[in-house]
Amino acid sequence: MKPKMGARVADKTKFIGDLKAGMELQGEPFLLHDVVRRQSKDGRPFLLLTLRDRTGQVAGVFWDVPLTVDVWARPGLAVRVTGRVNLYKESIQVSVNDMTRAAGLDLTAFLPASRRSLETMRAELRAAVVGLAEPWRMLAAHLLLEGELAERYATAPAARGMHHAFIGGLLEHSLSMVAVARLLAGYYPHVDADLLVCGALLHDMGKAYEYALEEGFAYSEDGRLVGHIVRGVVLIERAAAELDFPADQLQHLIHLIISHHGTTEWGSPIVPKTLEAVLLHQIDLLDSRVGGFMDHVGHDGSGAAWTTKRSEMFGTELRRPDGFSRVAGPYEDEDIA
Repeated sequence: MKPKMGARVADKTKFIGDLKAGMELQGEPFLLHDVVRRQSKDGRPFLLLTLRDRTGQVAGVFWDVPLTVDVWARPGLAVRVTGRVNLYKESIQVSVNDMTRAAGLDLTAFLPASRRSLETMRAELRAAVVGLAEPWRMLAAHLLLEGELAERYATAPAARGMHHAFIGGLLEHSLSMVAVARLLAGYYPHVDADLLVCGALLHDMGKAYEYALEEGFAYSEDGRLVGHIVRGVVLIERAAAELDFPADQLQHLIHLIISHHGTTEWGSPIVPKTLEAVLLHQIDLLDSRVGGFMDHVGHDGSGAAWTTKRSEMFGTELRRPDGFSRVAGPYEDEDIA
């Protein structure tokens, strides 16, 4: 399994998708996706790690971690790992002997990316926008087709972990939602299809600023202090003011954005109160759940019918679909632009 997108990974020799028990790692570069500090029963500190590269994620453990490492180890850093690949509870795990910070690396070279060509998805995005009726078309085109926001939107992940957590994940998730939105708008009566599709395209737009790719999908300052729902509303209202967008239709769109998480407990300041808002929440929930399912079974490298680890999203082990092999990381059947 080889990396794509033309990223600079000249000094990387072993990818997570290729790791097998018994392999030795010597200064191999990875991203620290997660770091959990623990103590053994006799009080010795150790780290539980999640390492990642473009081909997926792998668990790691660093026993008797020295203070010189413990003080700086945190998610989002590029590191060089020396250790051995072992089998632990039917899954591979890296037993780390040494870990140092890695400087001068292009971190995007170690981040997973969508299996879909960025050029193909951008063409689908343009077609989806052009297919909207006015005034939705001019608003979506203004926000998503040109400029810095459009570039960020095309490359951002949809999440740090749970689902579509890869470069291009936000765009892939949004386009998938558009396809389902069109299907449901044709099935249920009284649905404003253009409003619903526009909502699918823009609902997570604020995530373009929520994550920092240069820190391995860590939350940005904007993500921590503002969040994607509020940021999305600000971006939409600013664009609407520039375009003299109809106020009543803008209000309906804003309602979709702020209610798409469905409940206040899940982060929406208001619950869905229109037909389109109800549908958008359910479409978002459906696509994120399916994406999370596929991500989990793809990251589990055991090859057994059931995953060896419990899914954080579903709280249980998952059964692989018949004929499923692996979906994590870059894919052999498509080039990534």
